[in-house]
Amino acid sequence: MTGETGSEETGGAEFRTTLHSLRVWDGPLPAFDPATAPAEPLPLFRAWFTDAARAGQPEPHTMSLATVDAQGRPDVRTLMLHDADARGWHFATHATSTKGQQLAGCPEAALGFYWPAVARQIRLRGRVTACGPQESRADLAVRSRGALAAALTGRQSEVLGSTEELVRASEAAWERAGAEPDAPAPTWTRYVLAPVEVEFFQGDAARRHTRLRYRQTPDGTWTRDLLWP
Repeated sequence: MTGETGSEETGGAEFRTTLHSLRVWDGPLPAFDPATAPAEPLPLFRAWFTDAARAGQPEPHTMSLATVDAQGRPDVRTLMLHDADARGWHFATHATSTKGQQLAGCPEAALGFYWPAVARQIRLRGRVTACGPQESRADLAVRSRGALAAALTGRQSEVLGSTEELVRASEAAWERAGAEPDAPAPTWTRYVLAPVEVEFFQGDAARRHTRLRYRQTPDGTWTRDLLWP
């Protein structure tokens, strides 16, 4: 028990000192008047995304994807946004990966964006649809050679025997991606999350945060509500 306690406390003081010293949103923050928000969430998302990028937010296209497994246990990971249009929010992965299998079993999912440079968060919930082979291949075609090489390496989420095994597979995939820029990656799949609920969060230094929630009605229109922070 003493050994376990010692292991638990190793670095604990430094960790907590660092953790409790951190501050957020100390600088000037953008204004957000929800009364001026558009009737649908997509235009506001695009505007906030552009604002975050212009404010210097690193990698604003990264987002968290939350899914559930067959036992209903939640899972989350970070990946990249590929588009946001009238169909929904687009991303891609291998259909055989953990998240691909979880989406096949339960296509309800959530996305989360956090842009600390502007103290903004966006949360989405909705149903995810897998795109067909042609659209999925087109998704990969517009990306880099490295993206194709990663897709060709495949076996995402499977147990890896050694780092050397990964190096060999990756080197072969990079070589093939250079020689065959149209090489097929059969399990690579583009997905679209069509949201039924989208929340926009604007942080405030005085902690009077603004939360605007959009919810889609059965006829396809959107309602808006302010939420307590």
